[in-house]
Amino acid sequence: MSKFTYSGTTKDGVKVSEIVEAADKYAVYDIARTNGHVVTGVSEVKEFSFTGIMNMEKINTFLSRVKPDEVVMLTRNISSMLKAGLPLTRALSVIERQTTNFKLKQVMKDVRADINKGKQLNEALSEFPKIFSDLYIAMVRAGEEGGQLSGSLETLSLQMERSSTLKKKIKGAMIYPSIVLGVMVIIGALMMIYVVPSITMTFKSTNIELPQTTKILIATSDLMSNHSILVLLIIVGGIAGVRAFLKTNFGKKIFHFSLTRLPVIGTIVKEINSAHTARSLSSLLKAGVDVISAIKISEDVVQNVYYKAVLHEAATRVEKGTPLSEVFIERTDLYPVLVGEMISVGEETGQISGMLDELALFYETEVDQKTKDLSTIIEPLLMVVIGSGVGFFALAMIAPIYSISDSIN
Repeated sequence: MSKFTYSGTTKDGVKVSEIVEAADKYAVYDIARTNGHVVTGVSEVKEFSFTGIMNMEKINTFLSRVKPDEVVMLTRNISSMLKAGLPLTRALSVIERQTTNFKLKQVMKDVRADINKGKQLNEALSEFPKIFSDLYIAMVRAGEEGGQLSGSLETLSLQMERSSTLKKKIKGAMIYPSIVLGVMVIIGALMMIYVVPSITMTFKSTNIELPQTTKILIATSDLMSNHSILVLLIIVGGIAGVRAFLKTNFGKKIFHFSLTRLPVIGTIVKEINSAHTARSLSSLLKAGVDVISAIKISEDVVQNVYYKAVLHEAATRVEKGTPLSEVFIERTDLYPVLVGEMISVGEETGQISGMLDELALFYETEVDQKTKDLSTIIEPLLMVVIGSGVGFFALAMIAPIYSISDSIN
């Protein structure tokens, strides 16, 4: 039992405020009705408890994070259990018992409680927007309204799995160059702080004119060795400043515009966004969501601000009667020509969701292949970057030695 404070009025209109013990908020209304009061607000009384603060289950729930792969498995399992004839609440109970994720366990418990109170599944899931996206909620709602919840969940799990696989492949292609560049920067910083000062001490003691490369190296080494904390703060501040700038609308526009214009990378970015757009539209249309809503939800799925603008324009124009394909055909600077043409064929044949599904699969395969090719392109570029760094260091160290030798002769 928990304590609740409710405020309201008596039959005579006099304001009252009472503290009562009840199982939940709904029970508070029954108690107030028995007392002859009309409730205007209810709030739970939070009592301080050291044992409550140190409750490991609550701590684990707070610290846990629901991963996308866990949501995929959750969706697929619920779909399978519904197909097998299990009631929805029992399927959620099974998920709650079998999961080892404390956060997901609590979410399933809350969702099941809401459904027992009469809520629809999509309404219960919408209470957790950080776990279940707008796309997820829309497809569940469409499945419930069409009586095809298990089918919608199956389609949704497939869509999420393919999107997750695509993201993993892209991240996997970036891991190798990130590690190499990171190690290179660390080694370079350590040499500047601990190795270079001892070597350049000899150069400073001579009166010869040092090459410009050596002067740059000595100045950088002195700055890093004498003001290490300041340099570290500048680097951290710079990274934080760049991240903050990229979160602004202007920063996003510059960054997203640059991504689509880079050689090789730009093509991959365009195909990734094309795959995301086609996959989300296809999944929503298959689930029975109307075209306008599907486009608006897909606008939230894509992250690039320019692609969001295209989908926003598409929703506006389709609402006025313009074919969906027309918008994509006009924006070949962002979407490949094939996207608009395939959608146009789908509109003519009445198989637009099927065409979008084929488009998504095609571009997911293309991105997969291009990320593999990207690794072969990055390796020689990394060798050039590393070679340039080593060459600059060698030139800065060797050139003064020749100058000293010439002065001695």
